[in-house]
Amino acid sequence: MFDVLLNGFTTLFVILDPLGLIPLFLALTPGASSQARSKIALRASIIAFAILALFGLTGLALLEVLGITLGAFRLAGGLFLFWIGFELVFEKRSERKQKSASQAIDEQDSGDVAAFPLAIPLMAGPGAISAVILLSGNLPGVVGKAALLAVVFAAMLVTFAFLAIAHRLDRFLGATSRAVISRLLGVLLAALAVQFVADGAAALMQTTGTVAPPSA
Repeated sequence: MFDVLLNGFTTLFVILDPLGLIPLFLALTPGASSQARSKIALRASIIAFAILALFGLTGLALLEVLGITLGAFRLAGGLFLFWIGFELVFEKRSERKQKSASQAIDEQDSGDVAAFPLAIPLMAGPGAISAVILLSGNLPGVVGKAALLAVVFAAMLVTFAFLAIAHRLDRFLGATSRAVISRLLGVLLAALAVQFVADGAAALMQTTGTVAPPSA
């Protein structure tokens, strides 16, 4: 189980991309004090955790209602995560996130930036939701669900910690270091996504009878 939890945390951490969130977070909170930014980061993290926990606990049931097998979702989810990894490597994802941040800045008086766009979709976006549903498929039972919540909580805790000291990290790392780290994490996510695709394809072939299940 430890390997599953480690892979799940790594996947979720890369998708959340707290380093990539730092400049967007600072742009969304211009002129705010460190204490105010910490409160916004905490609120966003709590909202994002609640959303991801909900999908982690109910995602498989939703797939069953829709008639989607876990193998099919692993295959589709793996391809989706691979695309996110591709975007990280070529810095396409930061451009898309910047558009959401710019829109929120324009509408800042009409809403709470902790909820939109920080919690949704920058943190608890389609990629993170897909990741927790995929992880839940590998963690059955009450103990597995508890471990799933622990992984989501740990990932959100780390993200909150990054955002709480965003102004310091931004000065320390700079744009170049952030870009290099994001590209490396993108390559790692792409490799994990390929594994999801392979597992999903194998499960689908077993389901359809293309590959006979291994004998006991």
